[in-house]
Amino acid sequence: MDPDFLNVFTQPAGLNQFLAENVIAQGEKKKFIKPTSSNNPKLEELKLLLIDWINATLKEEHIVVKSLEEDLYDGLVLHHLLENLGSLKLDVDKIALTEKKQRQKLSVILEAVAKCLQLEESQLKWSVESILTKDLLSTLHLLVAIAKHFQPNLAMPPNVQVETITIENTSRGLKTSSAMEYITENKENLEAQSKDDAFDELFSRAPDKLDAVKKVFVQFVNQHVGKLGLTVKDIESQFADGVILLLLIGQLEGYFLNLRDFFLTPASTAEMLHNVNLALDLLTEEGLLNFSVNSEDVVNGDIKTTMRILYCLYSKYKTKET
Repeated sequence: MDPDFLNVFTQPAGLNQFLAENVIAQGEKKKFIKPTSSNNPKLEELKLLLIDWINATLKEEHIVVKSLEEDLYDGLVLHHLLENLGSLKLDVDKIALTEKKQRQKLSVILEAVAKCLQLEESQLKWSVESILTKDLLSTLHLLVAIAKHFQPNLAMPPNVQVETITIENTSRGLKTSSAMEYITENKENLEAQSKDDAFDELFSRAPDKLDAVKKVFVQFVNQHVGKLGLTVKDIESQFADGVILLLLIGQLEGYFLNLRDFFLTPASTAEMLHNVNLALDLLTEEGLLNFSVNSEDVVNGDIKTTMRILYCLYSKYKTKET
């Protein structure tokens, strides 16, 4: 067993209870909020706000939510919430009593959410399985996304982040990795970026230095992807399909990307967007990307957006040896 795994829990009893409540099959990987992060005051504030918001929205239907984990997993509340907020008529039973029916209902509901929010599968931070198994992290991400889309003026507390642990059950035992994950936007960073963005300054006031900065990034990228037999010469065009960005992240973060997870030779804009969104998700999970990025900007060759993303990697790994 990975020794870091034990450090996640303050007491051995906590570890035993956690494993008893969260069965992880051989070859399976799951991500959870660390027990030590569960009592985060800002997390509690967000949970209470979401509960109050749901109850206020569904007051006329006499639906009362007391627990996000226990009251949303079967799809009933989510069904009413979407019909109320988005005037959506979903072809599902109002009440699903069996797990099979609940799974079917959640599948229809989450498909409707993805369609309304215009999200592709790689961007989703929830799944039928995670909602059905009462996973708090997935439930929070889902509710925040719904609230931001249908009620953008809802005053959610900013900068809500939690410590997460990803546990994988391998043939050699439990393998874990930890990360900080934002549930609501890091508005301080977003505001700072909009008010005093170094790249805005570079493009508007010091265009003569732009080529020099590009050369630094090109040298940095080639230093790490060169061992794969790749060479980058043009930032605008060579990062648009997401392939080199993904391979660079893999080299820097020290893991292998399964070729089934992305398109090595993307043949369409949709495949390019898939690659870029996957890269952005990986950067976010590692805590390297804490500002909003439109993946279409990268695909369209927006140099400023691409350089901002590269700077996230450069600032952490500029001293890393190949």
